[in-house]
Amino acid sequence: MKTLKYILGVLAVSATLTSCVGDLNVTPIDPNYDTADKVLVSEASFEQFLAGVYLGFATSGYYGANGGASIQGLDGGASQYVRGLYHHSELTTDESVCGWNDQTIKNFHWGNWTTDDTFIYAFYSRIFMQVSMANEFIREAKASELNFAKKQEMIDEARVLRALAYYHAIDNFGNVPFADETAVVGVNPDQISRADLYAWLVDELTDLIQNSALPEKSGTAYGHVNKSVAKFLLAKLYLNAEVFVGTKAYDKCASVLTDLMDDGYSLHTSSQGVYSAYQELFLADNNRCTDEIIFPIEQDGVNTTSYGVTNYLIFASTGSTDGMNPDDLGISSGWGGLRMTPEFYNKFGAGDDRALFYTDNHTADIDDIGEFSHGYAFMKFRNRTSDGGYGKEAGFVDTDFPMMRYADVLLMAAECQLRGANVSGAIDGFNAVRARAGLAPISNPTLQNILDERARELYQECWRRNDLIRFGQFTSGYNWQWKGNVKEGRDIDSYRVLFPIPDSDRQANTKLVQNQGY
Repeated sequence: MKTLKYILGVLAVSATLTSCVGDLNVTPIDPNYDTADKVLVSEASFEQFLAGVYLGFATSGYYGANGGASIQGLDGGASQYVRGLYHHSELTTDESVCGWNDQTIKNFHWGNWTTDDTFIYAFYSRIFMQVSMANEFIREAKASELNFAKKQEMIDEARVLRALAYYHAIDNFGNVPFADETAVVGVNPDQISRADLYAWLVDELTDLIQNSALPEKSGTAYGHVNKSVAKFLLAKLYLNAEVFVGTKAYDKCASVLTDLMDDGYSLHTSSQGVYSAYQELFLADNNRCTDEIIFPIEQDGVNTTSYGVTNYLIFASTGSTDGMNPDDLGISSGWGGLRMTPEFYNKFGAGDDRALFYTDNHTADIDDIGEFSHGYAFMKFRNRTSDGGYGKEAGFVDTDFPMMRYADVLLMAAECQLRGANVSGAIDGFNAVRARAGLAPISNPTLQNILDERARELYQECWRRNDLIRFGQFTSGYNWQWKGNVKEGRDIDSYRVLFPIPDSDRQANTKLVQNQGY
């Protein structure tokens, strides 16, 4: 594994960054100077430590975008968690290309990545840093003799955050190193099979749903996880069970979704009038959208800054020489990187409010993946507010990343219904998603209709690769420009449904066996 600046169990309080993560408004623990047993001496210090676990999804380090990254040897921007998730989930699909010459970034879209890819290494390291930080919090909190009302709730929050990281591990890497809070610090972990990690996650999330101190939606502080987040993750596991373990579990997924649909979430349909209700979910004040957003990764242009997360999505989707106006996005400049393929653009019909794209001075076709004007650009995420105003700063955005949304719940329910499970009102929910976008209902949708609706509704939210694999259209059966490193697109090797275990981690931990095909 990448050498980490933190040593598991070594913690300190940073004096230079106040975190808005989870609305804790506290200084997060930075693991550099002191041991956990010396730091965790009050309820406030527990909040600081837990804020650091949340912060791992939101920034590259504890000192803001221009401070040192918490993983040595990696660029702080390119190694940020959500940015790495985007590389793996979107650049590998029809949805997105990146035209930069940054090391091996184009290999994601070409489908020819290797076992020593720096960007794969970065995301893999981020996942297991998150697991390690959550483990350490759980371990030290359980060992602490200090008691207060929310102690168990905090432990359970860390368990959900650990499960989220392990979900990305099972989805992207399959058979991975595994450790929980009982693991011996400093000992290389054993590798767990994908099937065994799936079983562990099912047990862990089921326990969190049934027995934890986590609140329901009504009792949740913005940005914190709750039982609904655990349900969402469990539903995703069951939805992808056939991919993960070879056994369908759509009936189980349907049951969890039915429970989740009673938690009080709904589609966000009220607009302030400047932007559509859909786009309000992706603006600088989308923290208002607690009706639909189940779990956000928070950003703040002053207090929680990053070159990843939505800062990356907005700046990298904005051009600098193509006539795009950065002010329309609420930012200071454009980085000119992310666009879509024509195959993806063509999934949107006339009148779809979700077609938030820039097409002027761009061509639909991508003759040169390195030319920003080849391929239409995204304008979904913005650093503008629902009333037409701006975020706090033009250089860093306030827009939170909606990692889990209720629209996804409705689309999962419709998919389960079409795959033979039963979810009451599932097709009505599917058509409610379409209606918000200004589209007519489909009375008898097909599975392809579901997949295409997921593409239109959830683009840039890091689900596309997962969806294409589940529908059997990722490596073969459906091609797009520059898939396979040819303009017309071609099939890629079937083993690329998983990414490789990075060479450097296998060298450091000889217990790890490489994924098949690499």
